[in-house]
Amino acid sequence: MTDLYERHRAVIPDWVALYYKQPIEITHGEGRHVWDADGNRYLDFFGGILTTMTAHALPEVTKAVSEQAGRIIHSSTLYLNRPMVELAERIAALSGIPDARVFFTTSGTEANDTALLLATGHRRSNQILAMRNSYHGRSFSAVSITGNHAWSPTSLSPLQTLYVHGGVRTRGPFAQLPDAQFIEACVADLEDLLGHTHDVAALIAEPVQGVGGFTSPPDGLYAAFREVLDRHGILWISDEVQTGWGRTGEHFWGWQAHGQNGPPDILTFAKGIGNGMSVGGVVARAEIMNCLDANSISTFGGSPITMAAGVANLSYLLEHDLQGNARRVGGLLLERLRGIAASVPAVREVRGRGLMIGIELVRPGTDEADPQAAAAVLEAAREGGLLIGKGGGHSTSVLRVAPPLSLTVAEAEEGAFVLERALRSL
Repeated sequence: MTDLYERHRAVIPDWVALYYKQPIEITHGEGRHVWDADGNRYLDFFGGILTTMTAHALPEVTKAVSEQAGRIIHSSTLYLNRPMVELAERIAALSGIPDARVFFTTSGTEANDTALLLATGHRRSNQILAMRNSYHGRSFSAVSITGNHAWSPTSLSPLQTLYVHGGVRTRGPFAQLPDAQFIEACVADLEDLLGHTHDVAALIAEPVQGVGGFTSPPDGLYAAFREVLDRHGILWISDEVQTGWGRTGEHFWGWQAHGQNGPPDILTFAKGIGNGMSVGGVVARAEIMNCLDANSISTFGGSPITMAAGVANLSYLLEHDLQGNARRVGGLLLERLRGIAASVPAVREVRGRGLMIGIELVRPGTDEADPQAAAAVLEAAREGGLLIGKGGGHSTSVLRVAPPLSLTVAEAEEGAFVLERALRSL
């Protein structure tokens, strides 16, 4: 392992972070578990950053990939592609967007990049509204709309970005307001902001902020925003890279918690749909998707092998009601973790919905983020056989819990037990 770590450091950029003081090499997985090169078995509560959505080595997906690889792996979008059309048809129908068109990419970053291209092209404006504490990917355009400085390495940008209040419920100037007044204050802030700008192309927002620490506004905020946006002709882009496919339990898409005024104009997705394969994409109304007046294709987006995986994975998700499982098991896990946190002074808040749970850590007796504590719990959880993630705002002090959606009640209890010991070790 030390040899591989040294080789990694010799050829991989310093800014490609590794978890743990002694990084692990994951060699294989099955169900909700993975194994490292030393033979240690872990319960996986992070799923490759919310990407292994259904299960590791899911037989249905493995079979679909193997059979497609035996026929043809790649052809590009210059040719008709049956698996791509089949997956696009299913996603268009599930999206809630009328007269929907689907464009496939290889990642969430590229999906959001495409959404920005469509919105700015359709509106003939390079002004974008984004949420504070947000994250939308690592491309040049995506980092320029990311409202989290830890993940935005440059201030240079092809876009003019303005940041709106509302993505974080329990911090900031409106945190002490009741939900209805919180929404009113955020809408007033949006109205005021628009009074100081030229035409804006779009608002991009994660219904639940992923890298930002699984924070979210009260339900209905983006529906209230939508009334303002519609008056100005501004598009709404819902970044569903982490919230899509039923992970929040209550809804199939995160935007549905804010759907009183209809679906978003543009929806982006990635991560879970491929169950580890490189799949991302954009859904938009035909008039928006077809607004580009120059040629555009994708060499690798929508490849036959990744589309075959996506079709099989989505079928499994729907046939086994994994959204319902996320709601039921996630609800049990959330309450279990809140019970544990009540007697741990370092825990400020346990939040989330479905199997998307954040545990925010602070220095006891203060409201000050404690990234060292988060790093310590991450290490202690791994030593106990549990893999979790980190994230959150200006300081990485939130533990991110997002297991595959097929998690069982027994596995949820097992993970909670390990997390309890790790938290009490602080």
